[in-house]
Amino acid sequence: MTSDRVHLTGVERHFEDNELIVSKTDLKGRITYANDVFIRIADYTEQELVDAPHSILRHPGMPRCVFKLLWDVVQDGREIFAYVVNRSKNGDHYWVFAHVTPTFGSDGKIIGYHSNRRVPKRDALAKIEPIYQQLLAVENATPDRKNGLAKSTEVLHALLKDVGQTYEQFVFSV
Repeated sequence: MTSDRVHLTGVERHFEDNELIVSKTDLKGRITYANDVFIRIADYTEQELVDAPHSILRHPGMPRCVFKLLWDVVQDGREIFAYVVNRSKNGDHYWVFAHVTPTFGSDGKIIGYHSNRRVPKRDALAKIEPIYQQLLAVENATPDRKNGLAKSTEVLHALLKDVGQTYEQFVFSV
């Protein structure tokens, strides 16, 4: 079952403050490891997740421009923190505060990516969600997905410029 065929239930899943959702991917974003918390919250089996694209969890309420920013940063060899809403197998959703890092081989080249996700602060989500909704509205205002992504990326950069922060500084300030 691909994630774009899953309906949304409107039900939010939660995990405990002392739990971490952990996954590893290859260079193309295919899952190579998923811990038990990830498997439980996403409601997939380990067999369904391993070798699947991480985008299997993509929630339509997550702006593509934030994912683009995330991928640009980690592919450049840097870490990033980001608020992300994911979709479980049955259409429930769950918010995370993700820390994504590149994994380097012995030769210093990136060989994959590692993500630890924590329970997000609810007050931060109250500030993040309206911004993400604004970015989604920009993305969806044009039928040309590439153009919509470019426009929402411009809006994201303008919002960050207005507050004088990088995305990472912003997510830690909310």
